[in-house]
Amino acid sequence: MVLSRRIILTGPGIAWIVLLLVIPCLLILANSVFERGVYGGIDYIFTLENYLRAADPLYAAVFWNSARVAGITTLLSLLIGYPAAYCIALSPKRRQMALLILVMLPLWSNYLIRTYAWMVMLNNEGLINRMLMGAGIIDAPLPLLYNDFAIIVGLTYGYMPFMILALFSSISKLGPDLREASTDLGGSAFTTFRRITLPLTLPGIAAGSVFVFVLSVGNFVTPDLLGGGKRTMLGNLIYDQFLTARDWPFGSAIAAIVIFIMMALLTGQAILINRREREEQS
Repeated sequence: MVLSRRIILTGPGIAWIVLLLVIPCLLILANSVFERGVYGGIDYIFTLENYLRAADPLYAAVFWNSARVAGITTLLSLLIGYPAAYCIALSPKRRQMALLILVMLPLWSNYLIRTYAWMVMLNNEGLINRMLMGAGIIDAPLPLLYNDFAIIVGLTYGYMPFMILALFSSISKLGPDLREASTDLGGSAFTTFRRITLPLTLPGIAAGSVFVFVLSVGNFVTPDLLGGGKRTMLGNLIYDQFLTARDWPFGSAIAAIVIFIMMALLTGQAILINRREREEQS
């Protein structure tokens, strides 16, 4: 009876994950070891050439650029999101829900619309340049659009809520007792943060960083629109291989490498969290 109840409750969720996550990933892995057809598509001849081709300096540069942009985005999200999450966690309980809703509010609108909004704000005649020129700070519009700066701004804005939510969950579990004990023992606010708060919230930092990095490294909408197609990232490379070059096996190989990177990061995050929980229990 208990087993059948568990199957009924978990069955739809497991079926959803298998159909829309596991099977597509297995298809990607399977397609990555075949050859490209003469006119595109797949020729079912086993080969590992696609993975060897991904090591070409041309594509290695795309991997490096994607990792660099995603890393900067993650760092900015952490530097901006940590103080925000800290303030929300220390605010009165009655205000926390309202503040969290404000954090999640951008996620309720379409990502493409938000990206177009940034295009309007960052172009030469946009709000930012007009304000700076109106204040007399600059004489000519700044090149804020169609470069790495615009891509990083768009990615940081789009994925920072995930960082804030992960950090808030970690910070809110601490409670005020540890901070009060540190203060009673003569620790300054900075010392308390450095030796108490920050080490105990490392799992939240790891979780938020993995979320932002993984989502950023595979994004193709923001580099295409805010970068003007001048900056190729992994998402754009995979998109082009499937829909432009019609080289599905190579596109699958690139996607499989991204999947492996994501799995490695998620595994590292899980190991860090489990180790931290064992240390707290001991």
